Amino acid sequence: MPIVEIASLTKRFGATTVLDGVDLDVAEGEVVAIIGRSGSGKSTLLRCINGLESIDGGRITAAGVEVKPSSLREVRRSVGMIFQSFNLFPHLSALENVALPQIVMNKTPKHKARANAARLLDRVRLSERAQAFPSKLSGGQQQRVAIARALALEPRVLLCDEITSALDPEMVGEVLDVVAELAKGGMTMLLVTHEMGFARQAADRVVFMHEGKICEQGAPSQMFDRPATAPLAQFVQSIRHKG
Repeated sequence: MPIVEIASLTKRFGATTVLDGVDLDVAEGEVVAIIGRSGSGKSTLLRCINGLESIDGGRITAAGVEVKPSSLREVRRSVGMIFQSFNLFPHLSALENVALPQIVMNKTPKHKARANAARLLDRVRLSERAQAFPSKLSGGQQQRVAIARALALEPRVLLCDEITSALDPEMVGEVLDVVAELAKGGMTMLLVTHEMGFARQAADRVVFMHEGKICEQGAPSQMFDRPATAPLAQFVQSIRHKG
């Protein structure tokens, strides 16, 4: 059984249909990169999976739980999300930012939460910055703290929404390296990304969204080298032109 199941998903903002009958299954341990032009529905899809946006039609099941208003707390125990902006608490250290979700959501004793936070910061190579406040961290370091925080609840699925888009180019690599390690470790991930080289290397499958629908999906080599639809061919060509 897929760990994420999306069937006939529809989402509207006013008169605008942002997601138009999306069907997508994700297997446990699979890394799926979601690509497409701005406004194609990519980020909205992730926000619907995590219950941050209500849906207007269809059904989403994540880690065996149907995503609906009454189940959001349970869903978010199993589905972590990392955003473009880091959303760290400025008055808390890196260690405290990672410990807090465990204390609030899981009622983990403070000393155990802090020990686990230290382990997670080591995992994202930030042990030496554990006591630093966000204002003293680079953008790449803040995003790595945000990754550690998302991992603190031991999610079965990790959603990453353009997590490098707010970073300076020299900081992108340090964040993508951490994500690549998670992928190799078997974490199920859905990544909305504009880093096509990373999508080619790290993803098991690439999903191309166009005008609120999944237009095409397949292995990275197939999608980037042999696109089967005109919208994807045009998208790939535009990327090559920019490069």
